Amino acid sequence: MLTQADTATTVTGTTEVPQSAEVQTANIRAALEERLGELRGEHAELMAGLTAEERGLLVPDAGDDVVDIGNKAFIREQEMSLAHAVLERIDQVERALGRLAAGDYGHCEGCAQPIAPARLAAFPSATLCVSCKQRAERR
Repeated sequence: MLTQADTATTVTGTTEVPQSAEVQTANIRAALEERLGELRGEHAELMAGLTAEERGLLVPDAGDDVVDIGNKAFIREQEMSLAHAVLERIDQVERALGRLAAGDYGHCEGCAQPIAPARLAAFPSATLCVSCKQRAERR
């Protein structure tokens, strides 16, 4: 939940006008929904390319040796890994949207402490504070 200290200000001309929590929440929701659409498009594109390429990668061509087959398998694994990473980002954005709707946006899923406004500004779909994210990455 956003507090008065977290609200941003908008500069119009020479006057600063504080944004209300509702306006800020709407802006965050719009940015998250836009990012979700981009990620879904990216995932669909990756899956279409993977499906088309799978036919060529799984069937050895005449003259393919062990290295060629291994290289094709490696390329396929890379593509699948990219698609999986995009799915994880989609999940993270969906969780952030859910937390925004529930009023829990801006609080860490790990420790329930507020996430730094600078982190949310840089990465609006962040669901973990820096400390919990570092701990998760060490595992």
